[in-house]
Amino acid sequence: MDDAILRLRGLTKIYDGRFTALDNVDLDIRKGEIFALLGPNGAGKTTLIGAVCGLVNPTAGSIEVFGQDLQSTWRSARSRIGLVPQELSTDMFEPVMRSVTYSRGLFGLPPDRAHIEEVLRALSLWDKRDEQIRALSGGMKRRVLIAKAMAHEPDLLFLDEPTAGVDVELRKDMWKQIGAMRERGTTVILTTHYIEEAEQMADRVGIISGGRILMVDDKDAMMKRLGRTEALIELARPLAAIPPEIACYPVQLEDGGTTLCYRGGDGSGKGRSEVADVTKALTAAGIDYVGIDVRESSLEDIFVDLLERGEAEGAAA
Repeated sequence: MDDAILRLRGLTKIYDGRFTALDNVDLDIRKGEIFALLGPNGAGKTTLIGAVCGLVNPTAGSIEVFGQDLQSTWRSARSRIGLVPQELSTDMFEPVMRSVTYSRGLFGLPPDRAHIEEVLRALSLWDKRDEQIRALSGGMKRRVLIAKAMAHEPDLLFLDEPTAGVDVELRKDMWKQIGAMRERGTTVILTTHYIEEAEQMADRVGIISGGRILMVDDKDAMMKRLGRTEALIELARPLAAIPPEIACYPVQLEDGGTTLCYRGGDGSGKGRSEVADVTKALTAAGIDYVGIDVRESSLEDIFVDLLERGEAEGAAA
């Protein structure tokens, strides 16, 4: 991938020679995208971020960032990378403005009050600029972490569970800010356990479990390829068997024959079309139904299914 801003090849991390946190990970991140890395606790998300940000020493593999090997260009590369950690540890007794300004100076950049003001205003922190961080709410403290990471104008920004513990309204507001970062040209890599977060913001999604990448794809393509339609058709009278008129469709009887369940399609609209055909065939066969509930699978459904398949394959191996 010619436009890759980050390229991982064979990245592996084994702790104490026993626990494999990352298992031969290959991953390319495109310049200017929002990439969501999804996985359960202990999947390897934070370890992967730590390896790129210099907090974890990989056991094997290579990391190329901005077209250069990270190991040989660490100092210059790190100055272009921002990190918002999962933990809320920060300089709690410092005022917001001073703390964010200091973070910029850590990367050897000259003071730029205009930029710091822009960042604080974008994150709705300007009115809190003179308050000590310890006096802020949990959501505002997390915003300060983002401001500190943005202070040195990074080209690549890691957000490790950026909205964990944040209420829904504040979370949605922060999604807007993350989208604005991308608009300014920042590449954003996001780890989250809020599937709706990835569904709302990400251009591409990667799913990791047990230190292994199970899948990487454009979000829309993933949902089209792996998505499914489910329709529950409540019948007026129970059926003993599937009528021959609809036996060619992916349907089955449930609830003692009182519910006809369709599960099929491919996320492209095929499922809804087939559900319509099924209901027409039922009507033509004189089979009455009194209700129908149709839903499309979400990114969360796909995520759970892939994890279950990955665990099953791991157990079989």
